[in-house]
Amino acid sequence: MPTKSRLAIEIQRRYYTETAHRYDSMHAHEGSTDPAISSLVQGFIRMFQIRSVLDVGTATGLGMRQLKHAVPELFVCGVEPVSALIQQGLQQGATSAISFVRASGEALPFPDGSFDAVCEFAVLHHAEDPSAVVKEMLRVARRAVFICDSNRFGQGSRMARLLKLALYKFGLWGLYANLRTRGKRYMITEGDGLAYSYSVYDSFELVAQWADRLILVPTDSKGRARSWFHPLLNSAGVLMCAIKD
Repeated sequence: MPTKSRLAIEIQRRYYTETAHRYDSMHAHEGSTDPAISSLVQGFIRMFQIRSVLDVGTATGLGMRQLKHAVPELFVCGVEPVSALIQQGLQQGATSAISFVRASGEALPFPDGSFDAVCEFAVLHHAEDPSAVVKEMLRVARRAVFICDSNRFGQGSRMARLLKLALYKFGLWGLYANLRTRGKRYMITEGDGLAYSYSVYDSFELVAQWADRLILVPTDSKGRARSWFHPLLNSAGVLMCAIKD
């Protein structure tokens, strides 16, 4: 692994280790603990009669505990690479609801098709190579994959969103991201730690090859469409539900 990649992983995991004791309060009502998002996922799980779920990057497991409470017959497993977050979940009694496995999303320690559904909530924008994580999610999923994450094309002013889309379509986004971050490709913020520029739509083609059906749901908490011109530009976050019939 290149030195730069190892350094980024070390920075990221140190951040989560240091903030593990307050992780749930820092990220309350985000991702899997957002009431609207969790209701949607619960609905899909019931609709498609999902019996087992793997959560990639489960942190303390709070969102999965809430899912287990809502769907008691569900078997839930959470993968998390940061020991301090797992320990925090264990202290909160998470093992009564879910099983923890310490591993990274790039190398899930399960056979092909091990779970009815595999999900991630706000994890891929922390991955240097999100496609590697998505490929692993698709590999171990039998019936459904849920990707709930950021959408760079729905962030910023209308002009900024159009510019980002144009750079991406002309294959210049990687160059722009390198220049903007002085070669690091990532940004570090107090509330989100180390993160890369990512859009759920970056994974669209990869997921579409696996799925029979794709359902895209905007998750922007502002709840308004800025334009009818293109749904890709309307929401800062998207829930992608991929279904195999």
